Amino acid sequence: MNTSTIGSLICVVLAIVLIIVALIAVIIASGYVKAPPDTAYIISGFKKEPKVLIGRAGIKLPFLERKDMLLVKQMSIDIKTNGYIPTLDFIGVDIDAIAKVRVMTDEKGIKLAMKNFLNMNEKQIAEALTDSLQGNMREIIGTVSLKELCNDRKKFGDEVQTKAQSDMNNLGIEIISCNIQRIEDKNDLINALGQDNMSQIQKSASIARAQAEKDVAIEQAKAKQLANEAQVAADTDIAERQNQLAIKQAELKREADIKKAEADAAYRIQEEEQRKSIEVASANADIAKQDREIELKQKEASVKEQELAATIRKKADADKYEAQQMADVELYRKKQEAEAMRAQADAAKYAAEQEAEAIKVKGLAEAEAIRAKAIAEAEGIEKKALAQAKMKEASILEMYFAVLPQIAENVAKPLSSVDKITMYGEGNSAKMVSDIVNSTTQISEGLTQGLGIDIKTLLTGALGGVAYSAANNAMKHGSENESSANAETPVDFKEVTEE
Repeated sequence: MNTSTIGSLICVVLAIVLIIVALIAVIIASGYVKAPPDTAYIISGFKKEPKVLIGRAGIKLPFLERKDMLLVKQMSIDIKTNGYIPTLDFIGVDIDAIAKVRVMTDEKGIKLAMKNFLNMNEKQIAEALTDSLQGNMREIIGTVSLKELCNDRKKFGDEVQTKAQSDMNNLGIEIISCNIQRIEDKNDLINALGQDNMSQIQKSASIARAQAEKDVAIEQAKAKQLANEAQVAADTDIAERQNQLAIKQAELKREADIKKAEADAAYRIQEEEQRKSIEVASANADIAKQDREIELKQKEASVKEQELAATIRKKADADKYEAQQMADVELYRKKQEAEAMRAQADAAKYAAEQEAEAIKVKGLAEAEAIRAKAIAEAEGIEKKALAQAKMKEASILEMYFAVLPQIAENVAKPLSSVDKITMYGEGNSAKMVSDIVNSTTQISEGLTQGLGIDIKTLLTGALGGVAYSAANNAMKHGSENESSANAETPVDFKEVTEE
């Protein structure tokens, strides 16, 4: 066999196996059964003994087994006599009862039930059992009297259940209970029995009531007698006890009055003693109080004296300390002021020296400028003098004195911008004026050296009085110009102080 043939055979085998498995699954699925708790599924046919399922699942082989049902739940069956059945005392009765039954689930019972009630519904089972139950109830009715039947229905039901159970055992049925619902008799004797019983009961009740009333009357009379005797005895006892109470009260009152009198006397005596003790204690307390007050006043005076002495001493110490501190403060302040004044004086002196040095430098610079200017003007005059060689010395003097006021004004002009001049050492106002005049003289000497003309000789020489007169006029004119310059820029010479 080749490989392809083997493969084909394997495929066929697998297909067959799958088909078989599928068939088995379908069979199992179609044969799966599950019984409820109130129904028994009986599976039979394949095995010798049928299989019973109650409240569980099982497998039924299709085509090989069958499934039958058997109700195992509780069922109610109405049992009626369907006519009047004579009792033991030959009284016809019609009875209606209810029996509760169910199928036995033990092995023997279920087998009997399967033979009798398989695949029957509840109604069919009830119809099948009714005849047997009715027959058993009729038989029991003939063994009891009407009075027993009426007086003990439970006993009758139990007897019916017991007798019928022997027949039901052969059918696989269990009677759970049997209860009588209704009893009727043909001649309405049950009501007559009830009336007779009622009359007997009424008679007995009347007799009992009369007897009870008699007994009640006798007992009431006895009770009244006893109550009267008890009342009399109680009244007598009360009267005796009241008399005893009055006597006892009188005795107690007398004793109380005596005790009260004694107590009042003792109280007054005690009160008098207490008053005396209080007065003595009060007097002692007043004396002690006065002594205490005197002692307190002495102590207060001593304390006040000590406080006053301490206050005065503290105040004196405080005043002394304060005065000492004030003196120290004043001394320190004066030292500080002196040091401050000394430092201020040194600072002022240094400032004045610096200011005087500055003024001196400034004056020298201005004087040098004026000198340079004067030299320049002198050179101009010299050139002018060369041009006027034929002029007389008088005209030269006139020109000299004409510019002399301007020279003096320029020399004094720097002082007009000074507010205050403080001079130290040999410096004074006279020296300052002398310096200004010396500056003017130096300018005149510079003119003499530069021009070769001796101004002094001209003044004292040939021109004589004319030149002198001209010089006076020129000086006067120059003074007026200087005054006008000082008026424009005043210099407060009162501020020039000597130190």
